[in-house]
Amino acid sequence: MSHIFNRSGGVAVFDLTKNYFELFGLPVSCQVDLKALSSQYRVLQRAVHPDRFANDERQQLLAVQYASHVNDAFNTLKQPLNRAIYLLKLAGRDVDMERNTVMDTAFLMEQMELRESVDEVRSDAYPEKALESLMARVDGDIDNYLLHFEQCWQSAGKEDLDRAEAVVKKMQFMVKLAAELEALESDLLD
Repeated sequence: MSHIFNRSGGVAVFDLTKNYFELFGLPVSCQVDLKALSSQYRVLQRAVHPDRFANDERQQLLAVQYASHVNDAFNTLKQPLNRAIYLLKLAGRDVDMERNTVMDTAFLMEQMELRESVDEVRSDAYPEKALESLMARVDGDIDNYLLHFEQCWQSAGKEDLDRAEAVVKKMQFMVKLAAELEALESDLLD
């Protein structure tokens, strides 16, 4: 646990050993109250903002470290995929998303079909409508994966965590596809 001192002599206590949920005073859960998360984020950022420690270089360096930690925690908890990966990490599962290999043949076939649909959007007679439909499908799939992940994670048995990890890997594909669809939407609107 570390302390940093602000100009008025107050002490901000910052514990880097807390998990991200504890840092924000939230229960460890798949569902996060985004309003409470944002509110607590602003409180934490004010407490550790480096500008508050301009007169003490050591304290300012600590504040930079703490502010970075708060930002990482906020961004992790705010995004459902990142939150799911973090929950698995808390359960002792370090998911290597860089080497995401999904062996589910049906899922891989579905991904190929979705990719073909993305390629066909530009040539569709009504590309905006085709894109909107595709985005709705992908968003629905992401929501379903989140629900499935939550069910597996809450059970917390070894096999359940294996399934949760597989769901997260599938969800990653869908989140990347959703980002590509958003970029395509921007292109179509330009």
